[in-house]
Amino acid sequence: MAAKFPYDDLQTFLRALEADGELKRVSAEVDPNLEISEIAQRVIRDDGPALLFDNPAGADMPLAINLFGSLPRMCKALGVDDLDEISRRIGELAKPELPVGWSGIRDGLGKLMQLKSVPPKKTRKAPCQEVVLKGEDVDLNRLPGLQVWPGDGGVFHNFGLTHTKHPETGKRNVGLYRLQQHDERTLGLHWQIHKNSTGHYAEAERRGERLPIAIAIGPDPIMAYCATAPMPPDIDEYLFAGFLRGERVEMADCLTVPLQVPATSQIVLEGWAEPAERLPEGPFGDHTGFYTPVEPFPVMRVETMTMRRDPIYHTIITSAPPQEDRGLGKATERIFLPLIKIMIPEIVDYDMPEAGGFHNCVIVSIDKRFPKHAQKVMSAIWGLQLMSLTKLIVVVDADCDVHDYREVAWRALGNVDYSRDLQLTEGPVDHLDHASYHQFWGGKAGIDATAKLPEEGYTRGWPEPTRMSSAVKATVDRRWREYGID
Repeated sequence: MAAKFPYDDLQTFLRALEADGELKRVSAEVDPNLEISEIAQRVIRDDGPALLFDNPAGADMPLAINLFGSLPRMCKALGVDDLDEISRRIGELAKPELPVGWSGIRDGLGKLMQLKSVPPKKTRKAPCQEVVLKGEDVDLNRLPGLQVWPGDGGVFHNFGLTHTKHPETGKRNVGLYRLQQHDERTLGLHWQIHKNSTGHYAEAERRGERLPIAIAIGPDPIMAYCATAPMPPDIDEYLFAGFLRGERVEMADCLTVPLQVPATSQIVLEGWAEPAERLPEGPFGDHTGFYTPVEPFPVMRVETMTMRRDPIYHTIITSAPPQEDRGLGKATERIFLPLIKIMIPEIVDYDMPEAGGFHNCVIVSIDKRFPKHAQKVMSAIWGLQLMSLTKLIVVVDADCDVHDYREVAWRALGNVDYSRDLQLTEGPVDHLDHASYHQFWGGKAGIDATAKLPEEGYTRGWPEPTRMSSAVKATVDRRWREYGID
C-alpha cells in the first residue's frame, strides 16, 4: 500500500517546495492584469521554480503559480520519486489473474486493502469554511484572478475545480474549466461539448431545473491533479485521489448547494446555473497559442463564498508550449498507460508530445504480430474516450523508444511509403481546435512506421538495421576511460 500522502493542504506543499529551493516568493506588488502572467511566462520558459506572489495588486490574498511546471515538482506533488511508480501500482491492481497459493492470496488481500482505504469521507471540520460570505457580501474581485493575454475578454480563474452532479443519477463530476468573471458574482462556465459537466447541464436544462455548482480553488496537489485527469465517467475523481494518496479524501458538505468539496480547499464558490441562461464567453488565449473565439456558454450565479482565514489563490496560465501543464500532461501519460494497455494490450509504450498539447499527437510502440496491426491500433485509439480527439498517431515497433523524438522521427520519415502507410480519416477533434475546417470535427492521420511484412504487400524483404555487436559494445564500455575522450 502507498505511504500516507505527505501534504495535508496547499500550504504544506508550498512549504515543502520552498524548503527544497523549488519556490520563490515575490514580495513586490504585482498587477494581476498581464504583469503576473508575463513574469510567469519567463520563469516557465526558463524551467524556473514555482512562484508565490505575496502582494497581488487589488487582491486580499497571495497567488501561487507554476506549481506543476517541471517533472520533479509534479513527482513531489504526487508524493513519488518517479511517475512510473503510480503506473506500476495501477498495473498491479489491474492484473486480472486469480490468486495462486498463499502468496497470491496475500497479494490479493493487499489489493483489496488499497481499494478499501480510498473512498472519500465526510468531515465536520472544514478549513475551507472558516470565513463565510453570502449574498451581496460575495465579491469575486477579492480573488487575484488573472488577465493573462492582452486580447482576453477579461479576468479568468483558471484552476477552479468545478463540481456538478447528474440531476437524475446523482453521479458526481469534477472538472477543470476556465471561468470568466463577468461581474463580482457571476462566472462564465466554459463547458466544452465533450465534457461531463456539459451533459449534466443539458439534463438539468431538459428538466427545467437549475444545476447546483461548487468550485473549489486551492486543494492539495493530488486533488488538483485529479481534476485534470481524463477519468472514465463511472470513476469518481475523489476515489482516484484517495488511491493516489493512500488515504481517504476528507470532503465537506457545501453550505447552500447539495454538493461536497475537499475540506482543505482555500476558497469555495457555491451557486447555480439557471436553465437556458448563457452569456458570451471569451476571447481567451488558450493552450493552442491562439485566442479562442467568443461563444455563448452557461453562467454560474455565485451565492456563497467560503474561505480559509488566510487563503492562498492557486492558478495557471495557458498558451503555446512550453507551459506549466507539461507536468500535468506527462503525469496523465504515465499514470494511464496500464489502463490503456488493458484496452489495447499490444501497446508497449506511448508518448504524448507537449508540443502537440498532449492530445494532438500520440506516438505509440506496439508488439506487431499480424498484417495491418498498426492500423488496428490506430482505430482502437480513435475509439478510446478522450483519446478519440487525437489528430496524429505515429505507430512504431516495440524496439523504438517513443520518448526519443529523434529516433521516432528517423522511423516516421524513413520507414514509410506514404502511398500505403498513411491512413487518413475524419472524426471528432478538440472543441478548441482552430485548424479544423468545421468546429468539433476534422481530418486525422495515422502513420505506420513499423517494419512491413510480406503479408502487407511488402515483397522486397525488410532490411536488417545496423547494430553494433554486444561483444564490441561491452569491450568499449570496459575500456572507455583508456580512450581519454571524456
